[in-house]
Amino acid sequence: MHVKTVNIFLVMVALIAGMVGCGGGGLVEYDLTIASMTGGSVTTPGEGTFTYDEVTVVNLVAEAEDGYHFVEWTGDVATIGNVNAATTIITTNDDYSITANFELECIPMVAAGYQYTVGLKTDGTVVAVGLNDFGQCEVGHWTDIVQVAAGNFHTVGLKADGTVVAMGDDYYFEQCKVGGWIDIVRVAAGGWHTVGVKTDGTVIAVGLNDWGQCEVGHWTDIVQVAAGWYHTVGLKTDGTVVAVGDNQFGQCDVSNWTDITQIASCGYNTVGLKDDSTVVAVGLNDWGQCEVGGWTDIIQVAAGYAHTVGLKTDGTVVAVGDNYHGQCEVSGWTNITQVAAGLVHTVGFKSGGTVVTVGGDNELGQCEVSDWEDITQVIAGWQHTVGVKSDSTALAAGPGAWNSGQCDVGGWTDIAQVAAGMLHTVGLKDDSTVVATGLNVYGQCEVSGWMDIAQVAADAHHTVGLKDDSTVVAVGWNDQGQCEVSSWMGITQVAAGNYHTGGLKSDGTVVAVGDNYWGQCEVGDWTDIIQVAAGYVHTVGLKDDGTVVAAGDNHHGQCDVGGWTDIAQVAAGWQHTVGIKDDGTVVAVGAEVELPTWNLLESAP
Repeated sequence: MHVKTVNIFLVMVALIAGMVGCGGGGLVEYDLTIASMTGGSVTTPGEGTFTYDEVTVVNLVAEAEDGYHFVEWTGDVATIGNVNAATTIITTNDDYSITANFELECIPMVAAGYQYTVGLKTDGTVVAVGLNDFGQCEVGHWTDIVQVAAGNFHTVGLKADGTVVAMGDDYYFEQCKVGGWIDIVRVAAGGWHTVGVKTDGTVIAVGLNDWGQCEVGHWTDIVQVAAGWYHTVGLKTDGTVVAVGDNQFGQCDVSNWTDITQIASCGYNTVGLKDDSTVVAVGLNDWGQCEVGGWTDIIQVAAGYAHTVGLKTDGTVVAVGDNYHGQCEVSGWTNITQVAAGLVHTVGFKSGGTVVTVGGDNELGQCEVSDWEDITQVIAGWQHTVGVKSDSTALAAGPGAWNSGQCDVGGWTDIAQVAAGMLHTVGLKDDSTVVATGLNVYGQCEVSGWMDIAQVAADAHHTVGLKDDSTVVAVGWNDQGQCEVSSWMGITQVAAGNYHTGGLKSDGTVVAVGDNYWGQCEVGDWTDIIQVAAGYVHTVGLKDDGTVVAAGDNHHGQCDVGGWTDIAQVAAGWQHTVGIKDDGTVVAVGAEVELPTWNLLESAP
């Protein structure tokens, strides 16, 4: 943040008659220096240095700019009436220097990424639902957020203090490396890059730069940015627009745009809202997503991969472009205050604080188990659920957005137990050998040589096997030590989480290794456990009385199992937990969220 100072020197000439020889003394005067941080100014008495007589009561008034709110007075504040009030007083008993501080204002909003949706609440917390393969929805711990942006597989949050946080895909292009950013007032998330506008109107960017989409260091006077897959767009204070990056479809041809008040971009197109409430668009138009020339009375625009959405002054919504997934079916929406467009879905934020959505793959299917019968065991994977039937065959529900063959279990026979990972499924056969199907990038399916196995577990990118002699073997990714189980003894059951592994001991206690950021390994005090299950970042234990305990992340309600009774077996997915009851029916909690139940005007509990 920069400090604005104004040097104002007031010369006071005091003519004091009769002081010489009369025993009088001079008046005591003090200097009061006033400044403000970015986001507002001090209007009374102004900013600069003022001189006052001792014990003068000075009125103070600080006014916030649009998008900011007053926070507090700092500095020599001992005699300020109320340091948290924008309008207050200060008494001059000494030379004082004070500063008015402002923060970005939190306005509820929604953002849409690739098959996931993010919501910002009025209290600065964030909710998210949908595809979470890179952890892009793990934003439940964020606080003091004033704006959110969603890329393909990463989510960005702007904090009230001008710093930035990010979650999600960061492996190849480091688009989440924003920890050192300061003085940021707007953010945007592209396909694989992140962009931020600074308080001085300059721009920074990180991530994939193969097309020069991050070459924004020379930009000035920018008030808003938008990011497509491989290009970046900036709106200037004078209503003109600049763009860099991939331009194969003309998505950067915005140099002649004028009178623009808002920009949006996704995929290979760019959209601009003009001050007369009409809309312009350039770029890929194969699905008619740029056919916005006839739109009027528009107050906000959003751009998806192949569709464009406009919010009208009366709270209704229009959309053009690809409608294969139903993402343009918005004609019945009313009372909308903000719209967002993902790759194949559209989200609307209503005036009452609720959220509506169309398109995409909102139903992942992992909890669609109500019609299953004759089930003897269930297990929950990332976006799929697997069951073993009484005839030792297997069946699966899902698999959600990405299918790597993890549900290809229809031909399995003689199955005694199954385990489900992120994108792979493992089956233990009656002869104590093991089969596996699905993604095998890290060797998590390399189990063909295993023998004398009594139980298997799988999650994310590793697979665990319990041997007849109560020792444990593991294959796959081991970056958090989740496969360091060779020293375990006396184990009766194992469970595999995303980056952690749990083991049930013969005495009913539990051990765990691997990542413990969310407390998922805090199981040392559990007793009377007869089965354990491990999800993405949570662990579940079934007690001998049929009740259930859980530890770890609960942002999606996956640990809300306190009321379960008569449970015979439990399973934990990435963001959901499943239980099979004594009567063979199935219960589930977690990631199947009803978007219309969100209320972004409510504070977090």
